[in-house]
Amino acid sequence: MLARVRSATLLGIEAIPLFVECDINRGLPGIHTVGLPDAAVRESADRVRAAIRNAGFDMPPRRITISLAPADLRKQGSGLDLPIALGILAANGDVPPHRLADLLVLGELALDGSVRRVPGCLPAALLARGSGIHEMIVPRANHEEALSVPGPGVHGVERLLDAVAVLRGERRPERATAASYQPSTHPPGLDLSEVKGQAHAKRALEVAAAGGHHLLMIGPPGCGKTMLARRLAGILPPLGLEESIEVTCVYSAAGLLREPGLLRTRPFRAPHHTISGVGLVGGGRLPRPGEVTLAHHGVLFLDEMAEFGRTTLDVLRQPLEDGLIVINRIGYSARMPCRFTLVGAMNPCVCGNLGRSDRPCACAPAMIAQYRNRVSGPLLDRFDVQVEVPPLSLGDLAQTVPAEPSATVATRIAAARHQSVAGPEPPVTPAGRRILHQAIRHLGLSARAHDSVLRVARTIALLEGATSTQPQHIAEAVQYRCLDKPAKHPQEADGD
Repeated sequence: MLARVRSATLLGIEAIPLFVECDINRGLPGIHTVGLPDAAVRESADRVRAAIRNAGFDMPPRRITISLAPADLRKQGSGLDLPIALGILAANGDVPPHRLADLLVLGELALDGSVRRVPGCLPAALLARGSGIHEMIVPRANHEEALSVPGPGVHGVERLLDAVAVLRGERRPERATAASYQPSTHPPGLDLSEVKGQAHAKRALEVAAAGGHHLLMIGPPGCGKTMLARRLAGILPPLGLEESIEVTCVYSAAGLLREPGLLRTRPFRAPHHTISGVGLVGGGRLPRPGEVTLAHHGVLFLDEMAEFGRTTLDVLRQPLEDGLIVINRIGYSARMPCRFTLVGAMNPCVCGNLGRSDRPCACAPAMIAQYRNRVSGPLLDRFDVQVEVPPLSLGDLAQTVPAEPSATVATRIAAARHQSVAGPEPPVTPAGRRILHQAIRHLGLSARAHDSVLRVARTIALLEGATSTQPQHIAEAVQYRCLDKPAKHPQEADGD
């Protein structure tokens, strides 16, 4: 007898539809799986056999063939355990096969018949909605995730017997309610008011957040670069519903979803500098999302950026431009979104004391140049906002007046972004154009840097509610190009 069960497998962060076909026929007893299964799918035979027996059913003493269609697509993960088990029970006559026609089934089985959480449940729910499938059977641990968006009815099951009860018509599905989505505010305990001093760096952080500009901070150790970076996500506008669905899909596919329902805060990722290029942008034999995709609609922070491998950093150049990673394998391609705000932090030199008055820098000019060259020029040019963060003074450390909180800054940023979406860009005045041309001639800015200064200046104008981009906006934007300014080493300055 033959039974067919709808299911899905992951390709990157996308759920791909597939059919689990189960045939019971004469031959030596055993379960034989075909259709390019990976190791986890091949091992499902032992889990399914034990789960069926421990649920009180008899395994048919015949040859059982499991075909995973389409046959030319590699299948991965343990989420096919439950559809395989239900297919065997349907082919053996233990449950009505016709009930499987309009169901999508996902779940991993334990040996005792309990159903465990699987990654990719939300992408599968979106697939079911787009395919017109009316019901799903998922692990109880994935129940809230599958109900996050309106779509098919969801059966959250804890045991194989619960799934059997669904097929016998003994359980009714739950459906998503029309409750309004409520995004979360900034993460607790990470407020800009906790950062003492650094008014210039805070202003740069606000400009970067308002315009979605990539930010580079250069300063000695202990000046507050990491504190500032970790508070950027808290002043960005809250996640919208569609953005939240996209971010949750990414974390669901990566198996990193640890809370029920949709994620409501923007992601913040801070990988260690020993990460590989594949870990950063994604990939592998079966493509998985990397840090750039895990930071989608959020912040990717590269602390001690000069310590990352140069070739590792250069793989960021294309994602920064396109907002999309395409990983090609023989026969298929995985597409993963990666629109994020990049924040880099690095020391001014090898010893970290360049520019400090209390600690002399021990680095020769050639050492400083070699240290800066660890990050390629084309990547540095993609940072619209480049700011020097000085060491804190004793007066800053002793400051008792509360600094501006993140909520106040976030209000200004939300207003600027709303104005950017709702109205035209503030045009540059003739006086502003003259200031810009002078800066290009004096600093030797590239065409990319020219456009970057214009973008930042327009963001500054929007933050101030101006209807045009004035010379002061251009001048402030030029100040955020610290790497383009001619600088002298203190040793050189002393010799002049």
